[in-house]
Amino acid sequence: MNALVALCHFCELHGPRTLFCTEALHPPSPAPSSQTGAPVPGDRDRDGDREGEGLTMRANSSATQRGEMCEGCRSLPASHPGFVSIDDETGIRFLSHQHPRQPQLFSVVRQACVRSLSCEVNSDVCPGREGPIFFGDEQHGFVFSHTFFIKDSLARGFQRWYSIVMVAMDRIYLINSWPFLLRHLKLTIQSLQSTALKVFDSEQGVCPQRTVRMNSVFSPAVFPHQRSGNAARSLTSLTQHPNLWASLHSSFSWLLKACGSRLTEKLLEGAPTEDTLVLIERQTEQEEEMSCWEGAEGSGSKLQQHQSDSELGLDFLCDDAKLDELPGLKFRSLRHLRQVLGAAEFRQLAWHVLMGNQVIWRGADPGLIQSAFTVLKSLLPVGCVRAVPYSTHYEEAYKCNFLGLSPDVPIPTHVSSSEFSVLVDVSSERGCHTSAAGEEDICSLYQFTISSANPQPTDRGPTLLNKLEVALSNENLSVDVVSHCLLCLKEEWMNKVKVLFKFSKVDGRGREDTQKVLALLGATGPSEEDNVRLLKYWMTGLSKTYKSHLMTAVRGGERSPSQ
Repeated sequence: MNALVALCHFCELHGPRTLFCTEALHPPSPAPSSQTGAPVPGDRDRDGDREGEGLTMRANSSATQRGEMCEGCRSLPASHPGFVSIDDETGIRFLSHQHPRQPQLFSVVRQACVRSLSCEVNSDVCPGREGPIFFGDEQHGFVFSHTFFIKDSLARGFQRWYSIVMVAMDRIYLINSWPFLLRHLKLTIQSLQSTALKVFDSEQGVCPQRTVRMNSVFSPAVFPHQRSGNAARSLTSLTQHPNLWASLHSSFSWLLKACGSRLTEKLLEGAPTEDTLVLIERQTEQEEEMSCWEGAEGSGSKLQQHQSDSELGLDFLCDDAKLDELPGLKFRSLRHLRQVLGAAEFRQLAWHVLMGNQVIWRGADPGLIQSAFTVLKSLLPVGCVRAVPYSTHYEEAYKCNFLGLSPDVPIPTHVSSSEFSVLVDVSSERGCHTSAAGEEDICSLYQFTISSANPQPTDRGPTLLNKLEVALSNENLSVDVVSHCLLCLKEEWMNKVKVLFKFSKVDGRGREDTQKVLALLGATGPSEEDNVRLLKYWMTGLSKTYKSHLMTAVRGGERSPSQ
């Protein structure tokens, strides 16, 4: 990520000053005439010396000369070479000193420092002057800034004003990184504040400055000298941290590396799918929610509750790639699940999944149940999935459509007698439907009993399920081919869902016109009832982005030509 992080301070004598800056230096592209091989001995040392020399020269030639700096304005001595860390994976070097190494960045950081500590910027955006703000432009870059106070027994008001800024030219990248930056900068700030608070309490215990100031006689002639003496106090003195700047260098370097690697660009063929949009929306909501929990009063207990909900499976961003990491026996694919359960039982279970009914698995092996859910979730759009992989009590259907329970959890009567749920009991008994390699291990340990108040005959079901059954039963098709077939089927029916949503919900057409559209979409016939039910259920999985786009188009007068 092309960005830099800086710690800024508002000095009572000299105004806003940059205390510490960390920037990333990307390795130069190899020259066409260069040949691969081991580097010449001493090159890296000479490069490091040049970098250290450049840092020192920049510090000495900056606008803030030593005569204009007090102890509160200075972090590292002018002779200090700075800190350098090298990322072995990418070759990027993270350089830290009081001022940026590159001259063209000095004015950019200086302006960001002044604006981050400006009353005009903070008073309107951050009540109390503490907190995150965002500002900037295309010419001078965009800035994420977090202002905060550090306790000081000798300062006016017993506190000094600081800020941490991240400067980048990519506005969208910086805004998308807001929750991540806020979460990790708060940790750094809280660490500084807690360390300084201990020093403050210790000093106040020895010599309470409030009492001294109240008893002292005010003298206009002495006040400027007193103010000058109080202002010259470094952050190292306030925190009594012997390795403060090395620690900040490590924190800022990690932040630049992590922020640059957490978001990656992907080349997409065509418009993003609904699943992609829903995943992006949910990730954004989770990061914003986590930031709210951490920023609220009493965040400790609330954050613990939020984390417990995540452990129950309310964290919707379940990575299917982690299937191989599950311990013990597990289902590997839809075909594997069908072979273990049997064709008729699998069809009944898949029908309930596609119709949006609650699917409950009850057993003693959480890994096996979670692998079953991972496989079954591939039948649905991401927006339709609400999973609680394993719980010690029953969760209502409005909370989750996939629910894993421990063996001793009773099923409520209203659920067991409902036609909108299906229960799969996993018991440790012998029983097997097939002797194919790989399945006998699960069958030798478990028996699967499927029960529902609405058992479906095997000759009916949505068109999507019928086509999927043909692909699963064809042994000439590999598992990967079947997965791609399912992906195409889901995309086909999600397009039908979009048409039906636009036609019935947005345009508000009647039942007769809707029936004609269903016939046009191929949703009528012997499976019409199940097809319509599938389409209506899958409407709930449409992304907010798509729905908002349609509503905006309607408000803007972009209605269908027939209207």
